[in-house]
Amino acid sequence: MIKVVFVDDHEMVRIGVSSYLSAQSDIDVIGEADNGKKGVELCLELRPDIILMDLVMKEMDGIEATKAIIAAWPEAKIIIVTSFLDDEKVYPALEAGATSYLLKTSKASEIANAVRSTFHGQSILEPEVTGKMMMKMRQKDVISLHDHLTSREMEILMLMTQGKTNQEIADELYIALKTAKTHVSNILSKLEVQDRTQAVIYAFKHSLVK
Repeated sequence: MIKVVFVDDHEMVRIGVSSYLSAQSDIDVIGEADNGKKGVELCLELRPDIILMDLVMKEMDGIEATKAIIAAWPEAKIIIVTSFLDDEKVYPALEAGATSYLLKTSKASEIANAVRSTFHGQSILEPEVTGKMMMKMRQKDVISLHDHLTSREMEILMLMTQGKTNQEIADELYIALKTAKTHVSNILSKLEVQDRTQAVIYAFKHSLVK
């Protein structure tokens, strides 16, 4: 039997979903709470297999409640059940430790299946949430061209933004003129620009100049 605690400030939602889940032969709703603070206390006391957690509640919201539960009980499996799909809710909830993320528009049978899947170690996410997470991962994977510059090349690029010539750069850094030219050439290549002017524009465009 999968033991569930439901934390939601909407009484009708709790009654409806809890009634359906309790009617399942393999699920038992052992407790309910109408705010995050009570939810944390109840979950840490009962240690259910699955926690259904609303996000927007008084006293303590679902994100803070999730953080508190995971901090005290890292093995907890929390399913967010909410009406919100905005970035300010999705990312913090998952980063707080939630395992799955569903919308309240989900059918009761879908929530029941998510309870079973999450109990068995799967992460069930709304398609829109999956899309958001994939997009965020892709953004993290994107490496800017200037990330390939060495610390010395970045130093020289900063001198270039000050309008210094190769000779002036060589003199300031106490390196040979040939070495300075080689660094500048490498910078242009790595930034995929044709000349010094474009390199300087790149630096300002990407806020590299302090």
